[in-house]
Amino acid sequence: MTDLLEPHLKTVLGDYPHTRPLRDGKVTSEHVRLDFVPVSPVHKAFAPMVRYEAYELSELAIVTALQAIAFGRPIVLLPAVVASRFQRGCLVALGARPVAPEDLTGKRVGVRSYTQTTGMWVRAHLVEDYGLTTRDLRWITRDGAHVAEYTDPDFVDHGIGDAALTDLLHEGRLDAAIFGNDLPEGEEFVPVVTDAHARDRAWWHKHGFMPINHMVVAGRTAVAEKPGAVRAAYELLQRADAEVERAGDEPSPTVFGFERLRQPVAFTIDMCLEQGLLPRRLSVDEVFGPAEALLSD
Repeated sequence: MTDLLEPHLKTVLGDYPHTRPLRDGKVTSEHVRLDFVPVSPVHKAFAPMVRYEAYELSELAIVTALQAIAFGRPIVLLPAVVASRFQRGCLVALGARPVAPEDLTGKRVGVRSYTQTTGMWVRAHLVEDYGLTTRDLRWITRDGAHVAEYTDPDFVDHGIGDAALTDLLHEGRLDAAIFGNDLPEGEEFVPVVTDAHARDRAWWHKHGFMPINHMVVAGRTAVAEKPGAVRAAYELLQRADAEVERAGDEPSPTVFGFERLRQPVAFTIDMCLEQGLLPRRLSVDEVFGPAEALLSD
């Protein structure tokens, strides 16, 4: 069918202030209808998207997106960031056994998955701030990658099993752990980077963007069969984001546009290479080429 006959896209997006106008029908388009599929937490949509094109439009972690492109999976990365956050505070230890970043060499650090984007950013900050290399630490994980073709490096141990990271910290089986939205609360847990807020703000002033967590991709089939609908969806994302009032001098969790994203994506590629997350170097032109061809029509 053509775009005009069936301008629908099966869609997965997290619930954010800048996506809510799309969900509640405040922002719409006559050129596309987004049929939202409830997936919670949203990262459960990532593997089906890159492996099977389970959706036509989907939020996707930037590390997963770059790996998918490197391994030729059927996605098209749009220049749309829908989730960013500062990450240094996501690395925590037990208050009874604190550890300083400078002392992490050889320590056991737990993370749900080695490919988790929050973990990538924490490692990037350890490299940039403290001169560590990713191989300096022992990475203990549970889950594999969303992209089936990727294999974790040999310095990663899938040793978490069914245990919670918090329990492993209590038991002393981990020296520190990286959390995402499940960051534990309470005085018993302490940040490894004690001046995380100040370092995060300084990093933002230096680099000009917040660390990117999730972007938006379209399935390659949807781009081929419904290009007009995908273009309209990208416009909808920008219009919905414009509905959110933000202070102009504060970091924004959203970014749109190829030029604004070239440097952030290039930086992320460099960090992924240092950490063994990519099988080869990607160029920004390779990453955004299909979307540029789509959105320039």
